[in-house]
Amino acid sequence: MFKRLDLAIINRSFWPIYPVIGEALMRFAEQQAKTHKVGVILQDHADIRAQLSMHQRGEKVDFYPAHAFSVSGSAILRRALDAVFFMLWVFVVLLIKRPKKVYVSTDPPVLVPFIVMLYCAVSRSQYVYHLQDIHPEAANVVIPIKPFLFRIMCWLDSVTMRRASLLITITQEMADQIRMRSDTRSPIEVLANPSVSFNQVKLSEQKKTGFTFCGNAGRLQRIPLLIKAIDQYCQKGGTLPFVFAGAGVYASDLDQLAQRHSNVTYKGVVSASDAAQLNADFEWALLPIEDEVTRYAFPSKSSSYVFSGALIAAVCGSETSVARWVVNNRLGEVIVPSDEALSQFFLNVENALYDAKDFDLERSELKRSLGFDMFVQKLNTLVFDMDGCKNG
Repeated sequence: MFKRLDLAIINRSFWPIYPVIGEALMRFAEQQAKTHKVGVILQDHADIRAQLSMHQRGEKVDFYPAHAFSVSGSAILRRALDAVFFMLWVFVVLLIKRPKKVYVSTDPPVLVPFIVMLYCAVSRSQYVYHLQDIHPEAANVVIPIKPFLFRIMCWLDSVTMRRASLLITITQEMADQIRMRSDTRSPIEVLANPSVSFNQVKLSEQKKTGFTFCGNAGRLQRIPLLIKAIDQYCQKGGTLPFVFAGAGVYASDLDQLAQRHSNVTYKGVVSASDAAQLNADFEWALLPIEDEVTRYAFPSKSSSYVFSGALIAAVCGSETSVARWVVNNRLGEVIVPSDEALSQFFLNVENALYDAKDFDLERSELKRSLGFDMFVQKLNTLVFDMDGCKNG
């Protein structure tokens, strides 16, 4: 007889393409599959069946991959059409497999969670809505959305938030924003994203004095400001090294910066383990972020920065969640987002004006809370304690 799923996990970018959340969700699925019937609905970017066989992962987990027609660098229209296709795929799989509980993340945002809400309303199932970032507000910071479309997307997402059995997000500031925007009465839990694995990373006690940036070189990361400040620093005679890794709209600008200055290196796209090693090799890791977006998202590379042992140079306003996180945990310095302040900070580091004793280099408690095991343990508890939750 056909047996319905106990749990469906929905996240378009899954393991191994998505090294942090993808790995965490894989572990979550593998653990739950020992005692429950678990299915994962995803888009197939890397021949998931072959990857599972090669790495001997996903035991007892059912996978329902949809073909991916786009990547992060594809045109916006192509990505939008691909998101609609995946939404329809999700709905069909849900109707066929009839899961009792659904975990859905914000990848892709708005439409897929809304479809999950419709399915659960009809089937009287429960769902957890995990907001890695809050759309469409986060997207609107990057590329302004037409007001009419923006209002529709906000309404769709707010309805999804109100009917969820549980909402999970990354920071308390994001939780407050969710509550204010949606007026939901559903419980909201804060769960920080874990770090990439540092099992293969060599942590040196004697780090190189210099700066790394590993992540998306996009519109939210203040890359033009970084470039201008580095140009000024080098013109003043600064010689400390800067190493950039990652893709994004400003990748070519970083490449040109590296061509102008011998102490700047742009490595392009690197693996998660290579990025972790870069951060572990250098004394400072750059964490620039637009202030507005911190209400709707939190930098994904921050957890890995903690494990790397690098001091964090946050380039943002002092009242943001990122600044408070750096200061309260004694992780590094918060620099006012101006080219003058930033170039002066680089000079201060070169002149050894910062004492390592002023910062927490051990970070034992923070590391424990950001580990994969802790994330999966908390997610297990949250998802399977839903029976006591009420829909908003």
